[in-house]
Amino acid sequence: MALMITDECINCDVCEPECPNEAIYQGLEIYEIDPDKCTECVGHFDNPQCQEVCPVDCIPQDKKRVESREQLLLKYQHLMHERNNQA
Repeated sequence: MALMITDECINCDVCEPECPNEAIYQGLEIYEIDPDKCTECVGHFDNPQCQEVCPVDCIPQDKKRVESREQLLLKYQHLMHERNNQA
């Protein structure tokens, strides 16, 4: 599943730089996660880094975006392919 940031976010700015896929961005009121870029850090780390650093525990899995570990790995591979082609 992709992750999401709830309205409990305090805009502390610690999650955004931790995301290896640059999926986290400042929304209108709180930080948000682009589900098309979120791989839950599959391919980069064992655990989602944003969840590791969030001081208010406001980054749960998005139940609307159910994805298996294999799907997340495929998404990671696609993102890395796109990134390499842009360089």
